[in-house]
Amino acid sequence: MTSLIDVIFLLLLFFMLSSTFARQGELPLDLAMGGATTAPETPPAFVQLREDELRLDAVPTTADELRASLADRGDGLVLLALGEGVSAQALAEILHLLQGLSGWRLAVLGAAP
Repeated sequence: MTSLIDVIFLLLLFFMLSSTFARQGELPLDLAMGGATTAPETPPAFVQLREDELRLDAVPTTADELRASLADRGDGLVLLALGEGVSAQALAEILHLLQGLSGWRLAVLGAAP
């Protein structure tokens, strides 16, 4: 019985050391924090994600319209404000949508009233 336990521990050790713990599907995220920075050339895009709607600069929009509108603007900063009751899945979908836009940086502000 003792030799069986030794073999199990050796196998466990082998698999733990030979495994790679790569983070699949990692989404980059910048937290909006105060600090002195230079003023951007284009005004930031303010995106509000609420439980039942999505807004771009206080105008209701859809995910496809949001992506197209930001692609037309060029590049800059997206400020993403989360509303009350927003699910983690909805946040991940918006982050994935915005990740594909080249030239745009994303900052998550937190809960919006």
